[in-house]
Order: sequence, then structure tokens, then C-alpha cells
Amino acid sequence: MPRIRHTPQATTGLRPLPAGGGVDAHRHDEHQIVYAGRGVLAVTTDAGSWIAPANRALWIPAGTVHEHRAYGATDLHMVGLAVADNPLRLEQPAVLGVGPLLRELIIEYTARPGDASAERRRLRAVLLDQLRHCAEQPVHVPAAGDPRLAAVCALLHDDPADHRTLRQLGAAVGVGERTLTRLCAAELGMTFPQWRTQLRLHHALRLLAEGAPITAVAHRCGWASSSAFIDVFRRAFGHTPGARRALG
Repeated sequence: MPRIRHTPQATTGLRPLPAGGGVDAHRHDEHQIVYAGRGVLAVTTDAGSWIAPANRALWIPAGTVHEHRAYGATDLHMVGLAVADNPLRLEQPAVLGVGPLLRELIIEYTARPGDASAERRRLRAVLLDQLRHCAEQPVHVPAAGDPRLAAVCALLHDDPADHRTLRQLGAAVGVGERTLTRLCAAELGMTFPQWRTQLRLHHALRLLAEGAPITAVAHRCGWASSSAFIDVFRRAFGHTPGARRALG
């Protein structure tokens, strides 16, 4: 990521982003919680991409070079935390589950970033307590470092609905299936079908945020039917695609 901006103190506050808007590559010396109260937010690092609908938040550790991208009009709520404030002891970016109470705490805390009152300090303490009970969500599309696997991943980034098997995709770029299977385990930490499902879910969230109909999203992301897409989406995010629109 070129032109990396260094911001020592992580921003706390609310930042509206238009659909397709974002924040270019940067890093800060504090941890940051980023929550999309409206829309869908993606965070990208050299290690891959994380995406969060309205019942998820993104944890970005201090020093991580990252960029934000909004899908649909997005309200970006950001909470900066000192390095000592790491309730979940996470050293890598992560997606966290956000319940109704934590959602309201984040929205209220980021509404008055310049407020140094005792009331706001108590609000922050409760927010940190709630974070300690957050469950990390496996909503991550890892990036491949090996150019052979990266070439296969690029084909699916370009067309998530591509139904070719790993063997067929490997043949298209001149790499054997056994080699690619080994690289998936070593570099992505998951099987190829698991990675492809994660990629399709990320793409689906983006399309839903942009207002695409559920049937069209299922087709463009490679599911055989809307019902198959809804089932996978519900198991991944805890609600249906239609309910996601109500949340975000």
C-alpha cells in the first residue's frame, strides 16, 4: 500500500463515508475499534480483508497498516484505545460480534469525542467491559503470498461465481492441485472451499449494501439458489440477508 500515513493517536468519533468511499492506507500507535452503524465496512491489510455488517465491529491493533472501504452509505464509528487497553489480547485484526448494548455504547461514546467528563469516562469503562465478552467472528479472507496461489485467488476475486474446481483453476495458471492444496493450508489457514465461501460472503455483503436484490446476489456470488445462499449467510452472520438490510 503506497503513501502510508502515520497517525500516532487513533481517531475517536463518527465519520460518514459515501458509498465507495474510504480511508487510504495508514497506521496509528493505538488500537482501534471500527463499527459501521450504517452500511458495510471492509478493512484491508497485507494479510487479507475483513468485512463487518451492522452486528459486527472490526478490531485493528496498533501499528497495523490498513485501509477502509465503505459499501453503501456508511457511518463509521471509531474508538481509539491505548496499547494497554486490549481487552481480548488480540494481536491481529479481527471481526467481533456486537450485541445491542455494545452497539449503543459505541454510538454514544463516538458522538461526543471531545467530552472529557466523568460520565464519559464511565461510559468508556463499560464499553471496555463489554468488549471483554465479545466473540471473535471467523469473517476473514486471507491473502495469498505465494504467486501461484495468488494467481488462483485473483481469478475468484474477479469472478466469485466461477465454479471451476481447484484442479481446473490450477490448470488455468499452470499449477497442480496438490501444490495448491498444500499452499491453502500453509498460507490461508483453511481449505480452498472454505476460502472460496468466505470470499463469496464478503462479496455478498458488498452487493447487499449497494442494494442488489437477494436473488441477484446469490447468482453473482456463485450459489445455486437463493435458499442455498440464505442458509450459508444465516450460519455465518446469525441472520438472513433480508434482516441484514434492516440492521444496516
